[in-house]
Amino acid sequence: MKTMLTSLGLAAGMALALGSTSARAENPVFVGHLMDITGATGFVGKLYGAGVADTLKYFNTHGGINGTPLDVESVDYAYEVPRAISQYKQWVSRNHMVAMQGWGTGDTEALIGFVAKDKIPVWSASYSGHLTDPTGKSPRTQKSAPYNFFYGPSYSDGCRALAQWAAEDWKASGGQGRPKFIHAGDNHPYPNAPREACAEYATELGFDVIPPVVVSLKPGDFKAQCLTIKESGANYVYVANLGPSTVSLVKSCKTVGTNVKFVANIWGGDEATLEAMGADGDGYVFVAANAFWNDDVPGMALVKEIAAGRGPQTHHYIRGVCSAFYMKEAMEWAKANGGITGENIKKGMYAQANWVPKGLEGVCIPSTWTAEDHRGTMTAFIYQGMFSDGKVSVKKIGETTLPRRAEWLGY
Repeated sequence: MKTMLTSLGLAAGMALALGSTSARAENPVFVGHLMDITGATGFVGKLYGAGVADTLKYFNTHGGINGTPLDVESVDYAYEVPRAISQYKQWVSRNHMVAMQGWGTGDTEALIGFVAKDKIPVWSASYSGHLTDPTGKSPRTQKSAPYNFFYGPSYSDGCRALAQWAAEDWKASGGQGRPKFIHAGDNHPYPNAPREACAEYATELGFDVIPPVVVSLKPGDFKAQCLTIKESGANYVYVANLGPSTVSLVKSCKTVGTNVKFVANIWGGDEATLEAMGADGDGYVFVAANAFWNDDVPGMALVKEIAAGRGPQTHHYIRGVCSAFYMKEAMEWAKANGGITGENIKKGMYAQANWVPKGLEGVCIPSTWTAEDHRGTMTAFIYQGMFSDGKVSVKKIGETTLPRRAEWLGY
């Protein structure tokens, strides 16, 4: 799938939207958009990707970047790293790309060196902690990532927040001794990203951390893995996958009588997943990073305007909206401070503190990026799925702001 988002014919459309001859004189700037619609993470990729794509289209019909239209190409790379790298190189050489909205962990980490060399800022939907150190000074950093950004807590910090919640839940439920914590996910960059960092913090919190169990990103019969979890005596299982795979895991564990509490990463919990789990998903806990569709917050009106015609959307879609807006406002800063170049856009990401994009108040978590630290926020929301009277509901049960510990940077 390859889609050109031209929003009323780019510059011509901008002239219509702005009603001015000055808009016609402005050349568009190119933004690439990698998404996964048909690959292993397409279950959520299509939701987040739509959020980004709808928002970029909205920008062009509402003035662009203070009069500068965006030329946007959205490409489904099917979660294949070589295709992502090839597409990136085409955009750089052919389209003179100034910024990119990205997707997965494998491809985003593979592109770290390329985007740094080319000075092209990337806002990924990968929240790998490996992307958070722009200088490479942290001893745990694998590679400095000066041009990588993402909105929301890192996978590592999301898992740390869940481990913290689980420790409190263990005490509140009268648990005795040291609870046991286990990571369950595919042997792949995305599920693996927080594994070691979270295990260290869970140990610090008083857990016995059990060796991880490999669970495919593809749905299947996971009774063998569930029996391993059951025999280990685990109390809390960190779900590192998403969508159908996660549903298969929870249902398989229910079948073999594995008595555990599941806590899931930011992609592993949403209404569709919980509905597929049904009663087996009652009590399922997951991380989120923004308001939900029905929350009564001022900025949700703008989200619903952007999503007009689509109906209710998931928190994944809304997170895509937030990501695109942070990029837009950094581009606006760049235009006012030397021009819309990758280097200036990156500087624009450091121009505000406790930053919520205009119009999205109450939707996006206030975030701060600096030239030394690309952890935009240390705050994670904790949600729980409930099943009652044949219906699924989702409730916010906690909010955690972790300490900005120096040794967690880049990890």
